[in-house]
Amino acid sequence: FGTPLESITEEEIEVEVFPNRPDLISLQGFIRSFKTFLGKSKEFKQYQVNKPKENYEVTIEKSVKEVRPFTTCAIVSNLELNDTKIKQIIDLQEKLHFTIGRNRKKVAIGIYPLEKIKLPIKYHALPPEKIKFIPLEETKELTAQQILNRHPKGKDFAHLLKNHDLFPIFSDAKGKILSMPPIINSEETGKVTAQTKEIFIECSGTHLLTLEKTLNIIVTTLADMGGKIYAMTLNYEKEKIITPNLSPERMKISLENTNKLLGLNLNEKQIKVFLEKMGYEYKNKTVEIPAWRTDILQEVDL
Repeated sequence: FGTPLESITEEEIEVEVFPNRPDLISLQGFIRSFKTFLGKSKEFKQYQVNKPKENYEVTIEKSVKEVRPFTTCAIVSNLELNDTKIKQIIDLQEKLHFTIGRNRKKVAIGIYPLEKIKLPIKYHALPPEKIKFIPLEETKELTAQQILNRHPKGKDFAHLLKNHDLFPIFSDAKGKILSMPPIINSEETGKVTAQTKEIFIECSGTHLLTLEKTLNIIVTTLADMGGKIYAMTLNYEKEKIITPNLSPERMKISLENTNKLLGLNLNEKQIKVFLEKMGYEYKNKTVEIPAWRTDILQEVDL
């Protein structure tokens, strides 16, 4: 399966997941793919994405263009959270930051309790002196510059906003600041608890496709925790997009290329069996690839 067993005890199993498979980082993602690999789950896994409800919108202003131009967003409801699940969500978030997110440079993720937020949401950028909020795990309001100078996360990631005149923020319909990506969420609106039933997720960064894939990994993990996925309408300056999009991608695969590359003599029936073990669908020389897979760029990856 490509995830070497590091250790096994009465209490836990430790496996190594490589950075090219961030969809396996969460327990839910690992179980989903491993069950398919073992033949215990035969169907091509698909998730329902519900249409955006009223005000499930984010407006992206052109002020963010020079600093972090893109975002992808979703809402997940019907969650029954506890301390273990919250820890799993935070763990997934941090590991995605570190791998696919290139230590928050390419992707930063924010997760918020929806009950503390008034929709719709705005993603925009302001001069640092105009940004003031109480950052996570603090009790006092700080300016953007104070957060970068004093807060542990601010010190760690200040270099990502260096040389920028405007800093990006998410704010709600009441003007409350939700976060200053890629640094920190607000204490008031950015802390998920066991009482949280619905969450708002945003991924911000520099490469839209990577943000879409990252969001797909998060929402499918939450759906496997029992959540219900809702899309959001993102109003960019010149176009509207709806995220998440969990439609599979399609790619042709050649029997001849496969056998030549691998030095094997597989027939089409065998190729179908092997591809389906790895979570793909195979029909008429075409492979359907799950929307949360980030590692399939061309035929050779299949």
